[in-house]
Amino acid sequence: MRDRLSFRYLEPVFFAGLFDDPLLLVQIRPLGKSCLFDCGQIHHLAKRVLKGVTALFISHAHMDHFMGIDTFIRHNHVAPKTIDIFGPPGLAHKLASKLAGYDWNLTEPYWCSFRVHEVQADRIADYLLPGPEGFTCRFEGDRPRRDKHIYGNDYLQVEAELCDHKIPMLIFRVSERPAFLLDEAKIERAGLVRGGWLRDLKKLFHQGALARGPLAVMRSSGLGSIEEVVEDVTALYETIRRDLIPASIGYVTDLGFTEENLAKVGSLMAGVTLLVCECSFLAADREKARNSHHLCTADLIYLVERLRPKYVLPVHASKSYLGKGRLLYGELEMPAGVTLIRLPERLTPRPLLACEVPKLGETVSYNAEENLEYGRSKP
Repeated sequence: MRDRLSFRYLEPVFFAGLFDDPLLLVQIRPLGKSCLFDCGQIHHLAKRVLKGVTALFISHAHMDHFMGIDTFIRHNHVAPKTIDIFGPPGLAHKLASKLAGYDWNLTEPYWCSFRVHEVQADRIADYLLPGPEGFTCRFEGDRPRRDKHIYGNDYLQVEAELCDHKIPMLIFRVSERPAFLLDEAKIERAGLVRGGWLRDLKKLFHQGALARGPLAVMRSSGLGSIEEVVEDVTALYETIRRDLIPASIGYVTDLGFTEENLAKVGSLMAGVTLLVCECSFLAADREKARNSHHLCTADLIYLVERLRPKYVLPVHASKSYLGKGRLLYGELEMPAGVTLIRLPERLTPRPLLACEVPKLGETVSYNAEENLEYGRSKP
């Protein structure tokens, strides 16, 4: 699934089907980079996709959300960069244990490093695993966590809440940074005249320096226009900016249907543009959902009615329904104004059978459609 929907800077790409391990890539178009949410089965992703990831966000370390980290490391470990990984408490030790299972006697000074940020309720614990040192894990310290924000750049910010899935797990909200937008009618009502000062105002906005002030603007008068110095540049911009709520993506998988979890989802995800949310079970199997701390179709509808996203993408359905995806979609009746996005049941390649692999001594050729043709070698 790939769609720009209402986004200005971001492009969400969902690299899975309804029954595959959930895998959300958020491309940051102006940077040519991306963020990856969860890392289960990822062998079908191209190497250049994984090499473009600058930050990885792990909801929890169950196998279907974390097992692909080995593939991710395989494609990135010889690149001279530091990759940020965000996850729940204990993730750094789990990653270090995985890496300790390999021999790193051929490390080079230009290898990449991983910086793991364990998101806790009141703080973030930082760990560094430097590639040139064989990815040994060392604690760098704690940072107080004063709000939900955990990561950001010039084009997006990521917020997170710690929820419960019988283990601590994270839900994420990715929001575009506000764009510099002006309302021509507001400029006219304020008695301002367009000019070079707007270019200076835009520069201050993108530098995050509106509060520095002052700024010389042009204001209309009976004799034409005069220059006027404005001290409160932030208030000036608020007066003439065009109102537009930044687009956002909510990523929710997996969590139990509890009052505490619902309160956190409601607080973090309210008004989200695109809600990517697990929907593991049919409503008739609600008890299975409760016992495994997952959501059923009725639970997802309940969340949608509360959050009112523009788009909903149900993901991570139980494989017990393979071939029956229509039943899940049949129960997901969306309220007015909410669009349901449907996925194919599977996107990952089917595993090969022994009879499909060339026998030793056979040659392999490709026809015009690039389909494999097997022919026995001639003597």
